[in-house]
Amino acid sequence: MSALFFKRFLKRPFQIASIVPSSKALVERVANKMDFSQRRVIAEYGPGEGVHSRKIARRMTADSHLLLFELDGAFARDLTRQFADDPRVHVIHGDAATLPNELRRRGFPECDYILSGIPFSILPIEKKRALLQKTYDALAPNGAFIIYQVTNELKQHATLFEHGESEYFLQNIPPMFITVFHKTPSPHRRGRRTAKPKRLSGLVGVGTDSSA
Repeated sequence: MSALFFKRFLKRPFQIASIVPSSKALVERVANKMDFSQRRVIAEYGPGEGVHSRKIARRMTADSHLLLFELDGAFARDLTRQFADDPRVHVIHGDAATLPNELRRRGFPECDYILSGIPFSILPIEKKRALLQKTYDALAPNGAFIIYQVTNELKQHATLFEHGESEYFLQNIPPMFITVFHKTPSPHRRGRRTAKPKRLSGLVGVGTDSSA
């Protein structure tokens, strides 16, 4: 855990939600839900100090793009520094709800994947549902919304998505639910090249690697 992460947690514990960043095992598990074999447009809500962002940037193709939405100013500045030499990564110091505007501004029609670690459980119900609607609308057909959360309460609200698959991942402190919500293609939009989210495996056991 970096000093920056610890300081930001102490200042905004409910916004950051966890006292430690995601473990290496969790980062790897989440990244494995994505197919990086071709060009992708990926968005991440609440990247924090960027442990998932760095993994995604290392694995995505040279013509892919990663949009990072970070509310915390200190984290946003640090992310901008980290990815200063990578034109594929776009750091947005702002609310994830601005995703549709940011996609339009950059000329991206939609996202193949959207990843989120923000604590949805603390959001007011209307804001939660509004963000879920924007997330769904921003995804390509066959795209996926991937979340890692301490609780699995979001499944009862994410009814826009045709189906979701969850696993309880113990190789993290605290353990996390990883859920992949799938957006199936509309019959009116067939023929577009879209992402094909990987299938989830079952529950995993306790591991020993909890470093970020």
